[in-house]
Amino acid sequence: MLSYPFSEIITTAEQLREVLGWPGAGAVDKELTILDRHARNFIGRSPFAFVSTANAAGQCDVSPRGDGPGFVEVLDDQTLLIPDRPGNKRGDTLSNIIENSHVGMLFLIPDVEDTLRVNGKAAIVGDPDLLERMAFKGKTPQLAIAVEVEGVYFHCAKAFKRSGIWDPEQWAGRGDMPSLGQILLDQTKPEGATAENLDCSIEEAYKTSLY
Repeated sequence: MLSYPFSEIITTAEQLREVLGWPGAGAVDKELTILDRHARNFIGRSPFAFVSTANAAGQCDVSPRGDGPGFVEVLDDQTLLIPDRPGNKRGDTLSNIIENSHVGMLFLIPDVEDTLRVNGKAAIVGDPDLLERMAFKGKTPQLAIAVEVEGVYFHCAKAFKRSGIWDPEQWAGRGDMPSLGQILLDQTKPEGATAENLDCSIEEAYKTSLY
């Protein structure tokens, strides 16, 4: 139950449709079950994607994944392969996939307001020949995420137009928001640490362990 005392909560599909209405044929028919040439082209140009997963209890997570354009490889009409580059070793996405194979993805291309949504089932794979194809700067990923596509469709630009995310005139920058080091210091209070040395450690990791 939500902690905030909302006065009106939609609890049934019927209530939802009374407010939302029903999608038109175009919105329904655009969803495909394979990666056609347009989806392949978009994925091949995309340097960034969000991957959403949930564990067996339904607790959700969304993870950003980024690399050079086309870093997600299309193996065939229904299979994608995502390299698992070094991170913080929490492994939230991978742990969730073990418990619940369902995933959702959103592919972005800078300065393009259309996006591509892909839903399917995932598995963690370690095939040496496939991993070697994803090596960069002499570093081969230890694992990859294979996604068997179940639904794929292009999403219109309304959210991007509303947000102005690709419009430099609307970029606020970091402003007075503290550095990541300061945020981590405030949240975790590691003994003997300062915001400055935490920031230095973060920058060093960016230089030495991206791959």
